[in-house]
Amino acid sequence: MTAGRACGVSRGPAKPDLVEEVLEPDLPIVDAHHHLWDESVPMMREEYLLDDLAADVSSGHNIEATVFVEAEARHRSDGPPELRSVGETEFANAVGEEAARRGMTTRVAAAIVAHADVGLGPAVEAVLDAHQAAAPHRLRGIRDMTVTLDRANVAGDPHLLLQPEYREGLRRLAARGMTYDVYVFQVQLADVIATVRALPEVTFVLNHLGGLVGIRPWTGRRDELFPQWKEDIATIAREPNVYLKLGGMNMFIAGFNWHKGERRPSSRQLVDATGKYFDHAIQSFGPDRCMFESNFSPDKLSGSYRTLWNSFKIIAADYSAEEKASMFAGTARSVYRL
Repeated sequence: MTAGRACGVSRGPAKPDLVEEVLEPDLPIVDAHHHLWDESVPMMREEYLLDDLAADVSSGHNIEATVFVEAEARHRSDGPPELRSVGETEFANAVGEEAARRGMTTRVAAAIVAHADVGLGPAVEAVLDAHQAAAPHRLRGIRDMTVTLDRANVAGDPHLLLQPEYREGLRRLAARGMTYDVYVFQVQLADVIATVRALPEVTFVLNHLGGLVGIRPWTGRRDELFPQWKEDIATIAREPNVYLKLGGMNMFIAGFNWHKGERRPSSRQLVDATGKYFDHAIQSFGPDRCMFESNFSPDKLSGSYRTLWNSFKIIAADYSAEEKASMFAGTARSVYRL
C-alpha cells in the first residue's frame, strides 16, 4: 500500500469552513504527527510544504513544535532501495532548518520519524545509520507502515509484525533508543497486541487511534467494528511501552465522508461524530500516554487546522490543566525527546 492510500490524501477541491474563534489560544501544543509532501508522493493530490504548514501553525493555536512523520516524500530515485527513504529525512531536516532561518516561532520538524524497512532485521542497522547522519539532531524514530489490507484485497504479508526478522529489526530500534510508530488498520490490532507484549523493550507509538477504517470492505460497518476496537484499545493500553496518537479521523480512510458535503464540519460536529473514540482511548491509556496529532495534510480534507485543534480542545475540556498539558504537548515532548 502506498503512502498516498494509507495516509488518506486530499481528494478534490477544499470545501468552505466556518471560521471559528480559537479556543484556549495560549495552550502550548506540540503537533505530534504531520507530513510534508509534493508530487513525489504516490497518489498525492495537492502539495503540502513549509509555506502551507506555516500558514496552518500560525492560524491561531499556540503550536510550539511539530513532529514530522514519513509518508514517502522525496525518496531518492536511485541507489540501494533500502536507502532511498533517507532522501525524505534529508528533505524534512532541511525544511526544519529553513523554518528556523525564517525565524518561525514553531520548531518545525523538531523530531523526525523516518522510514526504514524494519523487516531487514539486523541489516536495518545500515539504514538507521544513514538516517542518523541525515538528521543527527532531529531523528527520533521509525515508521514502517504495516497497513497491508488494501481495501478489498491483501497486498503483501498481512501479519508482518509477527515475522521473526521484523521483530529483530524492532529490537535494533530499541537498542538505539528509537521509537517505533505503528500504523495498522483496526482489524489488525490483534497483531499489535501480540507484538507489544513480545517486545517490552520497544517504545511503540500507535498511530491514528489504532487505525479506524470505513472504506471498502468495511463501509457501513462502523457500529459492528466498534466493540472489538474498544476491547483491543483497552488491551493494548495495559502494556506500558505503548503510547497513542489521538487523531487521524478526518482523512477519507476513516469513512466519515465529511468532504462530500457542501461545507466542512464545525469542531462541535467533529466531536459529536468521533468523541466516543477519543473518550475511550484517553480513558484507557491515560492522558500521560496520549498525544494529539493533526495528521495534516490528510486530515485537512475535512476541516481547517484551526477547526481541528478546536475539536481536540472540546474533547479535552473536562480534563485538568495538567492532563491537558500532557495530551497537547507533554507526552510528545517526552516520547520524542524534544
